[in-house]
Amino acid sequence: MAIQWYPGHMNKARKHIADTMAKVDMVIEVLDARLPRITTNPLIRELRVHRQRPSLKVLNKADLADPQVTAAWVQHFRQEANTAVITLEEATKHRDMGKLIKLCRELVPHRTGGEKPVRAMILGVPNVGKSTLINALAKRKLAKVADTPGVTQSQQRIELPDGTILVDTPGMMWPKIASNNDGYKLALSGTIGRNAFDAVDVAWYALEWLSVYAPEALKTRYRLADTSQPPEVLFEQAGRSLGYVIGGNRVDDQKTAERILTDFRATTLGRVSLERPDQALDLDLHETEDEAPYASGDADAEA
Repeated sequence: MAIQWYPGHMNKARKHIADTMAKVDMVIEVLDARLPRITTNPLIRELRVHRQRPSLKVLNKADLADPQVTAAWVQHFRQEANTAVITLEEATKHRDMGKLIKLCRELVPHRTGGEKPVRAMILGVPNVGKSTLINALAKRKLAKVADTPGVTQSQQRIELPDGTILVDTPGMMWPKIASNNDGYKLALSGTIGRNAFDAVDVAWYALEWLSVYAPEALKTRYRLADTSQPPEVLFEQAGRSLGYVIGGNRVDDQKTAERILTDFRATTLGRVSLERPDQALDLDLHETEDEAPYASGDADAEA
């Protein structure tokens, strides 16, 4: 099943972002550390490159990803011109805000503060953690935070205590997810709106993927003896192991699927990275099927 999700407000958001890009100095692009390539929106990169804006890549939710793979992604992004990178974990996020601001200033040294503060636009796909990051930077609750993608639907301008100007933007997808694998991974990570996919379908994909790249985690969590079986069999066994059995001795498909997705997102199945840079395609392209993934169970606008 091909998964597509591009709500109407995102087309309007794209136009606003294109207009605002001319008025900022740099872009803070928030990515999901579990799938940095897939959460790199090609439309955002196109707009940024067109305006020649430097980028700070924020690998957010790093506490959910395999640390060795995340370290490889850091090295990968550091090779890009006009790009800096930082990883953020929930437990240390507030301590790292000073480092993040310092990296922003290093990317745009011509912005000296005072009457010339750094002006940065925060961009990313939905539910990647932009609002939580903004609240941490501002040291107060300014942006709505939710586990549901698409909560932020309009821009807002925020001045930080040190004078840095942030422009918060809605999470923005691109109109067509060409790779089925990318679509499944985006849904599995919580980026895609819940009404755009079938939870059972995505849970089957998760079980099939994890049976290859994190089989021990599946065995432990769902008491599975043999993870080489087809995903529909693993799904049935997982549902019975979880106790989700209804009338007629049938497994409750919906409850089982939702639990599998929740387990993945909460690291109950371990710290999992869904891709690594030596298997990544060109970051501009979302046109071809992913190669084998990887997992581990454990300048023209001066003020």
